[in-house]
Amino acid sequence: MITIEGRPIGRNDPPFIVAELSGNHNGSLERALAIVDAAAAAGAHAVKLQTYRPDTLTIDCDGPAFRVGDGHDLWGGESLYRLFQRAHTPWEWHKPIFERARDHGLTAFSTPFDPTAVDFLEKLEVPAYKIASSEIVDLPLIRLVAATGKPVIISTGMASLGEIHAAVAAAREAGCTQLLLLSCTASYPASPDESNLRSLMVLSALTGVAVGLSDHTPGIGVPLAAVALGACIIEKHVTLSRADGGVDAAFSLEPDELAALVVESRRAWLSLGDLIIGPRPSELEGLRFRRSLYVVQEVRKGDVVTPDNVRSIRPAGGLPPDMATVVMGRQFSKDVPYGTPLTWDLI
Repeated sequence: MITIEGRPIGRNDPPFIVAELSGNHNGSLERALAIVDAAAAAGAHAVKLQTYRPDTLTIDCDGPAFRVGDGHDLWGGESLYRLFQRAHTPWEWHKPIFERARDHGLTAFSTPFDPTAVDFLEKLEVPAYKIASSEIVDLPLIRLVAATGKPVIISTGMASLGEIHAAVAAAREAGCTQLLLLSCTASYPASPDESNLRSLMVLSALTGVAVGLSDHTPGIGVPLAAVALGACIIEKHVTLSRADGGVDAAFSLEPDELAALVVESRRAWLSLGDLIIGPRPSELEGLRFRRSLYVVQEVRKGDVVTPDNVRSIRPAGGLPPDMATVVMGRQFSKDVPYGTPLTWDLI
């Protein structure tokens, strides 16, 4: 379990829903602030940015290695530098975005991509850090973030178990005491059949760390399944409208979908309950209406018990239905009125 701004995040707590703004601001601060407003209205618990400049992620080089593959659904053939130019959130926007989020009572934090971003975010007093999937192999960055003493959330998209172990070890060695791992399929958009959510509890068991999901699939079905399998935090990209376009729009939730995720993820978590088999407190009234054997005709002392005068009906109170073959052919020991539960003392 970790705690961010006083809110516990773990398997015994309701899912923590993070709205990722990423590049859905489409180059407009006002749109970014509107997304924060929409996330708050939808009931999200946090908003998250990505803190980088194109020059801190790559170089302005046009070689093949610096281009997204032509077959990519969204960004095929685009240079990394140009993509990051479109997608990055200007650093001067961070403070007003964080302030708007805090005005709504939302937790606001970010994903840094290099030491300058960590220094910048420290000045803004972010309460936690996220490490992106591609940066899980940047152990110096993980150590730097961990050394702040703040909770660290690491996304594990593309990572092998050995790489995950190395990242966890780096964070622990640098002093991180509050660590959480996110299962992730680092494709954009991602296909549900590559989510492999059954691995969530294995990931937690092997690392000793609580787990969540950073999800790029359409809709909310995959996150809800993840909650049922133990995810305690869900991160989804959010936009005002997919029709508006943008680098992340295709795999982002609209506000009404985010609201549904907030409600249904909590409902899914509540449904997990306890390791109990048996009547629930709300079922106690229902126990009265189980079937049992009842006298369904007026009978006199000495009358024979038959299927015509004793039947299995609702409510409970009489002998179990399976006793019908035992009591048939016996005699009533007294007069019994219609509607009386059959008990051993009546025959």
